Amino acid sequence: MARAGIHAHAMFPQVSSQVFFVSLVVLDPLVIVLVGLARREGTWLAGAVMVLDMSGNWWGNWHWIHDDPSQLMRLVPLTIFGVFVVASVLPLHRAVAGMADKPETAVPSA
Repeated sequence: MARAGIHAHAMFPQVSSQVFFVSLVVLDPLVIVLVGLARREGTWLAGAVMVLDMSGNWWGNWHWIHDDPSQLMRLVPLTIFGVFVVASVLPLHRAVAGMADKPETAVPSA
């Protein structure tokens, strides 16, 4: 992105894929901030972004995988990480919701 700008994902012929992958420059940090602040919206956004990311990568790379199955190895790390993130959404959401439901205890001042 730093060198190619909005054309960094020109390898994907679909404009919608290019727009999505460029939008990850904003979406990924937003997810990190929301999850870091223990916001429930962040957990759902993380899952949604990861599902879209994995789908976009599989869709965009399918022709290479179809032509040369060894290219599948390029998507294995992303897929493993994506499955981990998606599998973590519900437990993380429950944990964050549990934190939000607990009343804050007042710390006595000295």
